[in-house]
Amino acid sequence: MVTSIRNRRSIRKFRQLPADNEKITSVLRAAMQAPSAGNTQCWEFIVVKDEEAKKFIASMSRYSSMAGEAAFVIITLANLKKTMNDMLWWVEDLSAATENILLQLEEEGLGGVWIGTWPDEDRVRKLREFFSIPEDVVPFSVVACGYKGEEKPFEDRYDENKVHWERY
Repeated sequence: MVTSIRNRRSIRKFRQLPADNEKITSVLRAAMQAPSAGNTQCWEFIVVKDEEAKKFIASMSRYSSMAGEAAFVIITLANLKKTMNDMLWWVEDLSAATENILLQLEEEGLGGVWIGTWPDEDRVRKLREFFSIPEDVVPFSVVACGYKGEEKPFEDRYDENKVHWERY
């Protein structure tokens, strides 16, 4: 198993250290290496380092408080003008990009947590309004990122009972 997959955990506590733009760019490069339906690459990203903006995200829901302590936050966006027809393949595209973000954070010696956003209409609306996101661009996920303020050990989640060979 790839080390970053084995070591990646949802990190909700961060040390108060800034992350340099080189690491952030590396994380964004990894996000953009994700597969996408029809190679549409419909993703866009907002990188948030501003303290007031991070506090806003932290107040967005009861599940987003850790964003206020993060060194930076990445909001993943789906530009619907760049998707295939009116299909929802962009959900898979942005999910893959978000997972790549989490894995690259581990590679960079950072940690993060995926804060669910879409399809929660209230969270989508709040982000859209605060960050002036156009109607044809959908805030999909929020990833709070930074230097880990907690360590979580490996947990083997393999469950043979969930594996079906050839047929269900």
